[in-house]
Amino acid sequence: MRSKRFEYLDQRPVNQDGYAKEWPEVGFIAMNSPFDPTPSIKIVNGEVVEMDGKTKDEFDMLDAFIARYAINLDFAEEAMATDSLEIARMLVDINVNRQECLKYTTAVTPAKLVEIVGNLSVLEAMMGITKMRCRLKPANQCHVTNVKDNMVQIAADAAEAAVRGFAEMETTVGIVRYAPFNAIAIMLGANVGRPGILTQCAVEEATELDLGMRGYTAYAETVSVYGTEDVFMDGDDTPWSKAFLASCYASRGVKMRFTSGTGSEVQMGMAEGKSMLYLEARCLGVTRGAGVQGTQNGSVSCIGVPAAVPGGIRAVACENLIAAMLDLENASSNDQSFTHSDLRRVARSIPQFIPGTDYICSGYSSTPNYDNMFAGSNWDADDYDDWCVIQRDLRVDAGLLPAREEEVVAARNKAAKAIQALFRELGLPEITDEEVEAATYARGSQDMPDRDVVADLKAATDMLDRGVTGIDFVKALYKGGFEDVAESIFNIQKAKVVGDYLHTASMLDDKFHVISAVNSPNCYEGPMTGYQISPELWEKISDIRTAVDPAKL
Repeated sequence: MRSKRFEYLDQRPVNQDGYAKEWPEVGFIAMNSPFDPTPSIKIVNGEVVEMDGKTKDEFDMLDAFIARYAINLDFAEEAMATDSLEIARMLVDINVNRQECLKYTTAVTPAKLVEIVGNLSVLEAMMGITKMRCRLKPANQCHVTNVKDNMVQIAADAAEAAVRGFAEMETTVGIVRYAPFNAIAIMLGANVGRPGILTQCAVEEATELDLGMRGYTAYAETVSVYGTEDVFMDGDDTPWSKAFLASCYASRGVKMRFTSGTGSEVQMGMAEGKSMLYLEARCLGVTRGAGVQGTQNGSVSCIGVPAAVPGGIRAVACENLIAAMLDLENASSNDQSFTHSDLRRVARSIPQFIPGTDYICSGYSSTPNYDNMFAGSNWDADDYDDWCVIQRDLRVDAGLLPAREEEVVAARNKAAKAIQALFRELGLPEITDEEVEAATYARGSQDMPDRDVVADLKAATDMLDRGVTGIDFVKALYKGGFEDVAESIFNIQKAKVVGDYLHTASMLDDKFHVISAVNSPNCYEGPMTGYQISPELWEKISDIRTAVDPAKL
């Protein structure tokens, strides 16, 4: 006989997930591994000759890069000599400001960073994130994709996502040759919903850079770095090659961040017996050393790995905190689907949702998950109202706003008509009125008519061969009667020339003013300091569409 209660519990969603015990010898441990190195540094004549238990002649290429470029050596010996618990307490002490903390946290080694955050509970890590976030105001980023690579739907979904408050948007492809059309669609649609939205198209790195140079995108983040030499070399890369690629983006006015996250190395079977968090600290050292302004981290697509072991979600919060401790913009994941449990997926996001990161999600799916081409997100379009209600419940600004149906329908319709006009003026395959109507009211691609894929792909290739650029989009939109959208796209191109939005944790407001860690830094020093929700914004967050006025009942 079995307990009926346990029989029922066995069928619960949470018990459909995969869990595992720790296996430190192969790196299958989230943090605080007995095999992580002991923090150390030795500097001779301005050069690091020993770091984290290795002498210079034992350094691998990550050690060499981090030692040379990532650590503030002027203060390193004093910071390394400071007890890790003392620095951990500084992170949560409202009497120690962010700049004082950074003096220590940017002058220590990866092993020291891990030792510091190892002293923190998940609540204390959240307190650290509240203070150490780079930019004053938190924000959010979304995915805009669909299984058909339908550019009309992408434009409409991006317009809706902008109305709902996302500051950045990312698309990708099912078929690689659709990349130019998807990139156009998300940029156009986003800037219909709200001028000043930054967009990207995540594809192979050379293609992604090419799209940015042509004016099809404004930022990039799918430039991955790893915590062991073997995994780096498996991708035919080094820290130096990644740094060179980063400079290529920046020199063309394209904002970019690296991507990394706990679990990637052990998933590849190349963790060198180190904890997931220690290897991620090395990734973040490479990111800082390369001069890149920020990171997308938080395990990202590897979230199932740390989530399977004890303390894995705490480790993810700690890697987000380490990014902020290194003065990096943090787009803190919350994207990849990893659990069958609704309770567990909400709990996974709490350490970023409540304190706020620069971008709480680096991929909230703006479509139902069946259309998410990044393998499904922890949050999707069907959760919009849940997210807004949780913000309202907790009095938190987590980057989204309630939206009314008529406002969303109008934005979606305008975006669909705008891309219809753009395609017509550029001599691209026709977008029919039927497609415009469908995209206006669609939930997802199941509600969209099919397109002639062969004709689309041929036209996309021809468009690139003709040398069509972002300025041609501006001309086409203006000629097609969408002068306001044309002006927004033109202002995005101008922002890339000016380059101010390349600063750490930047975004653009609807007037194309740059808001970044430079001109709007986080200044949290305790209650009623730092970012505070304005009365006007709180009124918007509070005004969910299902709330009734009791005085009118």
